[in-house]
Amino acid sequence: MSETPDQVPAARAYQGGMSQAGRPQPANLADILERILDKGIIIAGDIQVNLLDIELLTIKIRLLVVSVDKAQEMGIDWWRHDPMLSGRAQALEDENRELRERVDELESGKGS
Repeated sequence: MSETPDQVPAARAYQGGMSQAGRPQPANLADILERILDKGIIIAGDIQVNLLDIELLTIKIRLLVVSVDKAQEMGIDWWRHDPMLSGRAQALEDENRELRERVDELESGKGS
């Protein structure tokens, strides 16, 4: 007896199969990425370089991978205020140039 795709039971239609623990495994990379972005993943680690018990270098690595919605839910929204990402970079450069010119005028005594 052959089944058409609409008649395939949900358990058989799921492509991921079952793990040894009996839980379904993700079917493909898109499913894995969707789950990571939905739930979030944190990767953290520290690297220390010591010489004769003297700490020469410490590198702290913290990586958070989440969707924009999840990040905002967690209170992370730095990209909204970053001028390089929000398109305000040129305006800030112009303002800084004008302020430097004004400071130079005031320091030289030409400003009123």
